[in-house]
Amino acid sequence: MTWLTQSATGAASEPLHKRLLSLFERVALIVGIAVLVAIFGSIRPEAFLSWANISTMLGSQSVLVVLTMALIIPLTAGDFDLSIAANLTLSAMVLALLNAKAGWPLGLAIPVSLGVGVITGIVNASVILYFRIPSLIVTLGTGTFINGIVLWISGSMTISGLSPSLVQWVIVTRLFGIPLAFYYALALCVAIWYLLGYTMLGRRLLFVGRGREVARLSGVRVTSIRFGALVASGLLSSAAGLLYVGTIGGADPLSGNTFLLPAFAAAFLGATSIVPGRFNPWGSLFAVYFLVVGITGLTILGIQTYVQNLFYGGALVVAVALSQLARGRAPGNQLTQQERTGPSRPAP
Repeated sequence: MTWLTQSATGAASEPLHKRLLSLFERVALIVGIAVLVAIFGSIRPEAFLSWANISTMLGSQSVLVVLTMALIIPLTAGDFDLSIAANLTLSAMVLALLNAKAGWPLGLAIPVSLGVGVITGIVNASVILYFRIPSLIVTLGTGTFINGIVLWISGSMTISGLSPSLVQWVIVTRLFGIPLAFYYALALCVAIWYLLGYTMLGRRLLFVGRGREVARLSGVRVTSIRFGALVASGLLSSAAGLLYVGTIGGADPLSGNTFLLPAFAAAFLGATSIVPGRFNPWGSLFAVYFLVVGITGLTILGIQTYVQNLFYGGALVVAVALSQLARGRAPGNQLTQQERTGPSRPAP
């Protein structure tokens, strides 16, 4: 039985008012998006509700969605990855240098760029697991080191002149008026949802995040799970870098770092909805668009650009507090008997 059915079974035995409260908690972000759309749409309908504005909001946030998906995998396993934004920037810069400066075709430059992310994930995981250093410290140092590499290899310059086909397949080509980048991010969200909710690997990630010692005693290879989660984070943050390059048509050595705070805000805010108390892809997806709807609406009303810092910073603090409350109250927070005993044999 999946965690979805377990949650539904547990909720069925609760009083009606608690079930209604739980339901509202799950859909709160969706309701919040609808409320914001209604407010800003009623104030400035000609600007906010225009299809051009809606499609721009959906397409422009694909980079942040993919980066947030990269983040929630190690977070589920109990590790932080503060190097995701730096990894995004490095992968974007490597792709730009190889394609625009060295003349490599995209078919060769893209795998190399993704490989950079995998290497970063391997380095992070190796240092964290071998030396038993907290992931927060290691990935903070790795991210800072990567930022220095990016400034070095780029000469602190923005690199442009990439192959137009990348931009074509990321932001120019549209389906139902929405850039393809949105559908790439949506497909990744579906894949991670399936991974975390319907596969043994996803359950082992959850075991490890809830209690490493319990998971180890249950036969789960905790070190392998954490290693794989950090490598996956590196790979997906590189994929976000490719989308970023395709969105802006070049590589900037600094602007990619601004995605770090929004990604954490979306991940923790997403943990308060859909599946409260757990990092989950759908909650993170709705959190990204809740934040962007609010920021876009305030910007259209004439609020200055500092509103982004207020929104993302405030959302992160509030989201962390709410996610901790949700984690403590969630019916599925306590380990089930199956989770205590774990699989009958060690995980491969």
